[in-house]
Amino acid sequence: MSIASTTAQVLAQVDIDADGLKAAEGASSAGFAYGLAAIGPGIGIGYLVGQAVQAMARQPESAGTVQTTMFLGIAFTEALALIGFVVFILLKFV
Repeated sequence: MSIASTTAQVLAQVDIDADGLKAAEGASSAGFAYGLAAIGPGIGIGYLVGQAVQAMARQPESAGTVQTTMFLGIAFTEALALIGFVVFILLKFV
């Protein structure tokens, strides 16, 4: 029995056509890609905020400058997560 006939029999038993199976595989890989894309920015933002709080505690007079720089860093780091979300959408619908 060939692989193609076995696959066709399994799909007939499960009542899923090949296009539906392909879409399900694409969705799982897209979800995995977005999950990986969200891990890095999450770690980066946590580290950035922790270091900014530590810098503000050591030198309270420079808190304004540190806070501004922290928010810029958060924005750039969050852009990575948004790029990952765009890749997720592209993998899912294209």
